[in-house]
Amino acid sequence: MPLFSRMYEQPVPQAIYPLGHKTVLSVNVNKVALLRNTRHIGIPSVMRAAELCLQAGAQGITVHPRPDERHIRADDVYELAALMKDWPHCEFNIEGNPLQNLMDFVQNLAARGLPLHQCTFVPDSEDQFTSDHGWSFPDDAERLQPLIAQAHERGVRVSLFMDPIPEAMAAVKAVGADRVEFYTETYARAWSGPQKNKVLSRFAQAGRAAVAINLGVNAGHDLNRDNLTEFLRAVPGVLEVSIGHALIADALELGYDAAVKDYLRCIDDAFPSWLPDEASP
Repeated sequence: MPLFSRMYEQPVPQAIYPLGHKTVLSVNVNKVALLRNTRHIGIPSVMRAAELCLQAGAQGITVHPRPDERHIRADDVYELAALMKDWPHCEFNIEGNPLQNLMDFVQNLAARGLPLHQCTFVPDSEDQFTSDHGWSFPDDAERLQPLIAQAHERGVRVSLFMDPIPEAMAAVKAVGADRVEFYTETYARAWSGPQKNKVLSRFAQAGRAAVAINLGVNAGHDLNRDNLTEFLRAVPGVLEVSIGHALIADALELGYDAAVKDYLRCIDDAFPSWLPDEASP
């Protein structure tokens, strides 16, 4: 029986850590902006939230500015990028559909001399409630390739939002992307049920397929303090997790500092003690 078939019937194996570093945490501050936008008095502050998360140890900030600006607005993007200049060892990641407004931000940040380390291409429609699927190959390859090249011309790393499809990893690499970000809602929904190991095995397979061809692995969507450690133990080579909804919800009860530190603890718990504490994307 092939190895991948056997994995569906066995407990998920411990992941390997070929890159020698722990996963980094990027905090998505969209939900702070969503709450702020219900009034016109500027609170809660997206800038202050990002700053507190960075002070607590987060290694990056993520935003997903949608065309309707229902949460993150264009001004937030540029103000956060300026803030990141004070945090040179942390990364700024913008998510969005490159066929909508994302590439404008990539171009404008470069023109203003503001930092942008990574853009994550997400196949959302303009009125989509939240991200719910990854890109499809080979269907999307032709239109993504020149956009990836445009980002690379401005020194920006590109990650593609993808479902855990092992056989698609080579196609992602072929269009020039640097990383994938696994869409993890299917794992989160299965986490407390009988299908968890089967679903998680699929992510582990996709992670191995990516690592085998030197394609970086990120992950995000509905990861939380309950399910994060187990995911990182099973899926090899995860460089970054981007967490917003659950972390901001936890921060409402715990505060930003305690919430970020507990997510960092979840990451630490997933890794062998001999790995270095410093994590670098």
